[in-house]
Amino acid sequence: MGILEISGLCKSFGAKKVLEGLDLDIPEHSVFGFIGKNGSGKTTTMKLILGLMKADAGEIRVAGERVRFGHTDTNRYIGYLPDVPEFYSYMTAAEYLRFCGDITGLPEADIRTRTAELLEAVGLAEEKRRIKGWSRGMKQRLGIAQALLGRPRLLICDEPTSALDPVGRHDILEILRGAREQTTVLFSTHILSDIESVSTDAAFLNGGRIVLSGNIAELRGGMGEHRYEAVFGSAEEAAAAAEHFGLIPYREKLRFPEDRVPDMLRYLADKGTVPLKLERCERSLDELFGEVISV
Repeated sequence: MGILEISGLCKSFGAKKVLEGLDLDIPEHSVFGFIGKNGSGKTTTMKLILGLMKADAGEIRVAGERVRFGHTDTNRYIGYLPDVPEFYSYMTAAEYLRFCGDITGLPEADIRTRTAELLEAVGLAEEKRRIKGWSRGMKQRLGIAQALLGRPRLLICDEPTSALDPVGRHDILEILRGAREQTTVLFSTHILSDIESVSTDAAFLNGGRIVLSGNIAELRGGMGEHRYEAVFGSAEEAAAAAEHFGLIPYREKLRFPEDRVPDMLRYLADKGTVPLKLERCERSLDELFGEVISV
């Protein structure tokens, strides 16, 4: 049983069907990437998990307990970072975490300990300025610290790296990777490289349903035939081989299906061409995305 189980989830807004029988099972202590185009229903799914919207049909269970709209008991298991977190700008980071700890009923000693631990973990331990004027990346860091304050079993982050620069994105992703030791992380994004960087598992959302899900390594190797890549000494050699096989080269590189390997080896021997590299390729998430999601 996963920490989060969703079955047959449906949600419409007027005539627009956003979710149509969504099924999802997230294993504990995974970093789970939730992939979909903008407007595909990722944020709607997260709000339904939090009990902030009423589903039209289906069931959501967190830690084995059913989520009910308007009754947010299951949220005691969840930490949440929205896509644009808001704070009391006149507070410092430590003041804000102490405030959050107070209103959620954490013991004073636990608040002090967790505040110090989390500010260190997200790189804000030395930041004494008030939140007003902070960068987007700094606010995302503080938002993750706040979401982890109560030691949740499930951390939900809605597009946590959107609008961040490359350094900020890298830092946030590393924080999420590290959080896996304490909790399970579910984060939504349409940035596939983020998923590849830190996720252990992922699911592709399209047409209101999960069209593909599983362990990242299994996803890369589990769809269709394997492919190989030959790297030639020049673009001209790659172009000649591409023309022979009816393929399209990319500079000095040429990719081809596994069943063409014997033909490629004979071609190379006949031409007396020695490639710089010939290897089997892992399928990227970009390629998977193109295969399972209509754009």
